[in-house]
Amino acid sequence: MLTTLKNAFKIKEIRQKILFTLGMLVVIRIGSQLPVPGVDTKFFSQWFAQQTGGAFSFFDAITGGSFLNMSILALNINPYITSSIIMQLLTIAIPKLEEMQRDGEDGRKKMVAITRYVTVALALIQSTAMAIGFGRQGYLIEFNALNVITTITALTAGSAFLMWVGERITEKGIGNGISIVLVINIISRLPQDLSNLFEQFVFGKAPATAILAVVIIFAIIIAMVVLVIILNDGVRKIPVQYAKKMQGRKMVGGQTSNIPLKVNTSGVIPIIFAQSIMQFPIIICSFIGYNGTGVWAEILKGLNSGYWCKPSQPIYSLGLLLYIVLIVFFAYFYTSITFNPLMIADNMKKQGGFIPGIRPGQPTSAYITRVVNRVTLVGAVCYAVLAMVPVVLQWIFKVNVGFGGTTLIIVVGVCLDIVKALESQLLMRHYKGFLND
Repeated sequence: MLTTLKNAFKIKEIRQKILFTLGMLVVIRIGSQLPVPGVDTKFFSQWFAQQTGGAFSFFDAITGGSFLNMSILALNINPYITSSIIMQLLTIAIPKLEEMQRDGEDGRKKMVAITRYVTVALALIQSTAMAIGFGRQGYLIEFNALNVITTITALTAGSAFLMWVGERITEKGIGNGISIVLVINIISRLPQDLSNLFEQFVFGKAPATAILAVVIIFAIIIAMVVLVIILNDGVRKIPVQYAKKMQGRKMVGGQTSNIPLKVNTSGVIPIIFAQSIMQFPIIICSFIGYNGTGVWAEILKGLNSGYWCKPSQPIYSLGLLLYIVLIVFFAYFYTSITFNPLMIADNMKKQGGFIPGIRPGQPTSAYITRVVNRVTLVGAVCYAVLAMVPVVLQWIFKVNVGFGGTTLIIVVGVCLDIVKALESQLLMRHYKGFLND
């Protein structure tokens, strides 16, 4: 690993990409410490401490503490994530957008531009709700038009800036910029989350109990990391045989190959999307100071992970079931828009390839679809189980576990993607890379 990193820094182009990425991450961490003008951060911290459930804990985790500090980057990339969900759903519903998506690089650029506009619009809506809600609850230094406009402008600009930084990292750095922005924020909170775990399970306990707790904590973390790596790298290979044919005077073909289908085609996207949808109503209602009444109040409790797995209130555990369903749904949804079995089957037919025992054309497409659906289900369910780990721990030990499966899945998944991106660039330049270390 160290040798590979050393080789990476020997290549000027890769070294510049790594340094650019690190520089952007430093800028993000500096921005997370700049408070929004006009917001009383002391009173806001007190308000945040009064909030219950996992929605705000996860929200603060993915913002790297920016939300708790009420910095200009408090919204983080959440508007971008939400806009991406909206655009992908609209792509299926609106034929014009679907045509645009299939229109090569030009279509992709148009889709990206529309996503940007939607991101800014959502950031404007969220920041407006936050500014007015905070003003009504007394968390602005003065509740007047100037402070409200200043807060809206700062939060919207901060979200747009992070979107721009993410795109620049994707273009000039290593890996997917938006994912890296998300991960650096989560990593910045890991020391605090681990400290909270040790305070709850280790500090003040008997030596034997403390040692056992440390062993169990690290065993759970290592096991989850290993499972994430296995799921991320796991593939289902479909054998492909190419028929022999004459080209001139030579007989060519007859090779055996395979189609590698990843167990986790969609990566961490289903979990991020599911979390965003589950927490959005809770956060917006809290911002505007509305706790809900009647049926809506019960729905908000069901969406709040703090109410899940309580024997005295089993009805709220339906929210956990909804969370699992959303993860599975987005796994299938993202796989369906990124993987086209019909195109693969058509290309195989043109090249003289076939799956043994399966007729070329439509039967091949149906077979690949069937295999993809089964593999996707396995990956989605496994990821849902990993995401449930903190909820189960909270239920068993009756403690608040901030460091959980969702954040760990995101961190490990994105780090693996970064390693693979760096590895591919090294292999292109005839270096050994991570595979041979």
